[in-house]
Amino acid sequence: MLLLTAFWPGLAGAGALGLVVGGLVGWPARPAVPLALCGLAALLAALALAGIVPGLLGLWLEGAGLLLPAYLLGCALGALARHRVARP
Repeated sequence: MLLLTAFWPGLAGAGALGLVVGGLVGWPARPAVPLALCGLAALLAALALAGIVPGLLGLWLEGAGLLLPAYLLGCALGALARHRVARP
């Protein structure tokens, strides 16, 4: 909970950036990159939950574990909005 109070501006920024990028780019042609990014987000979350990386590097890892899913969710919502608007 402490991380959420400290990282909320970054989470909002990552979500907004993902929303803009997803809206500009749209859905990817090949699903390999989004699946790899989701796998990376899951790996970061697992490492952060395990708590095996101490100190400042662990804080960076936990921050990335929070920010990457927010960015990916923003990208998905932006691409969905672009898809909905582009439909005839």
